[in-house]
Amino acid sequence: MTVHFIGAGPGAPDLITVRGRDLIARCPVYLYAGSLVPKALLDHCPPGARIIDTAPLSLDEIIAEMARATAAGEDVARLHSGDLSIWSALGEQVRRLEQLGIPFTVTPGVPAFAAAAAVLGRELTLPGLAQSVVLTRTSGRASPMPESEQLSLFAQSRATLAIHLSIHVLDKVVAKLLPHYGADCPVAVVYRASWPEQRIVTGTLETIAAIMQSDPVERTALILVGQALAAQDFRESALYDADYQRRFRGRGE
Repeated sequence: MTVHFIGAGPGAPDLITVRGRDLIARCPVYLYAGSLVPKALLDHCPPGARIIDTAPLSLDEIIAEMARATAAGEDVARLHSGDLSIWSALGEQVRRLEQLGIPFTVTPGVPAFAAAAAVLGRELTLPGLAQSVVLTRTSGRASPMPESEQLSLFAQSRATLAIHLSIHVLDKVVAKLLPHYGADCPVAVVYRASWPEQRIVTGTLETIAAIMQSDPVERTALILVGQALAAQDFRESALYDADYQRRFRGRGE
């Protein structure tokens, strides 16, 4: 029997992958992070499925549920918000399952930064402006940041930044970025991208803190920073240039 880790996507229930949806539909045990995963995904569970909200559970209790199910010959669908590759607690669960000899699979999901870019209608990498996206966060109670991964160090690259789990320290984020990006650098705060209560706030590093102070949001808001968020004067990609020959275009000299 197998534990299937599934990225549930950013919030909208139809932004789960077909593979993820189908795994939910055939697993008799369903573990999900109730505070972050949309309840509508429960509709995909088979009749009689055992549904467990893991929000109040410890890691030991979660693993015990998985072990109990697989010992009984039942597959488990384990849902996490967004994508499992970042800030999902996948690593510690996988380590425990490997120690217990319990097989698992991982199905990716749509990450929050991609959903935020989509609702903004923006590409985060533009020719000549930004060709890198840094996914990062600030220190929190659960996970302090390593000294080598400080926001001020990432800011030196002037890449597009996707700053997670940090809206509560927006003033500190702005202070660290201003010397590198400048006061007029575009900023977008996207709250619960793709949820019904989605909210978008745009400004600059100079203005965003005051804007957010007048109508604050909590927790599930992503801070995007970089020139690519608002740029109009950038060169077009060579990929679709009429004079750019590539092997898949099939044009002669």
